[in-house]
Amino acid sequence: MSPAAAPIRLVNLTLGYDRRPAVHHLDGVIAPGEALAVCGPNGAGKSTLLKGLAGLLAPLGGAIDRGGLPPRDIAYLPQVVEIDRSFPIDVFDFAALGAARRAGLFGGLGRAETARVEAAIGAVGLVGFEDRALDTLSGGQMQRALFARLIVQDLPVILLDEPFGAIDEAAIEDLLALIAQWGREGRTVVAVLHELDLARRAFPRTLLLAREAIVWGATEEALSPAPLARAREMGEAYDREARECRRDESLRERADAL
Repeated sequence: MSPAAAPIRLVNLTLGYDRRPAVHHLDGVIAPGEALAVCGPNGAGKSTLLKGLAGLLAPLGGAIDRGGLPPRDIAYLPQVVEIDRSFPIDVFDFAALGAARRAGLFGGLGRAETARVEAAIGAVGLVGFEDRALDTLSGGQMQRALFARLIVQDLPVILLDEPFGAIDEAAIEDLLALIAQWGREGRTVVAVLHELDLARRAFPRTLLLAREAIVWGATEEALSPAPLARAREMGEAYDREARECRRDESLRERADAL
């Protein structure tokens, strides 16, 4: 794995659905190896932003410059509620899906890939659960399995959407340690978080979002009382019937130049 070689730049970025903006006019840089928390009220566009970064949602305006990194080299972990756990697959094979990019979806695992999967399962504390079906796992165990798959993917940028929801304290501590390890390896981590205490503990920088950036900077500043109050006010004032967001021409030229 080669760590992210270039920053990810957002230039006047607007994302949304049916031409209605969910996130608009974002400008900022995510540095290589950075751990960035994305916080804000419900409906602030946090998950939408992650889908844009992952290449799953095309911008309505502006641009995302990934520094030449293709979206397939970005690992994306959606909210656990979006995972279909009824599919008949065990923990080992689920984690092994992370190797599909290297081995092919229907390719067999060689010795090296098998060892990688075993090491990932051990790293998340699921030794002994390899043969367990996903639908038998607790919330914390399922989240550990998802992180094992991320380890096997071995990608330079990792996007996490509410990774700590409804899991026990032991799982939280183990997964925080894994995120810290990713930082030491030079991987970029962007995580949507509702748990502000965890953002303060583990993420040096934060984007406080309420469909637009309230603060993008040091976590201590972004999660201070005044910006949080501003984010709540903007969340309460959100117009769900907002019209299409239009960029001014100077900002359009900046995005088109990328």
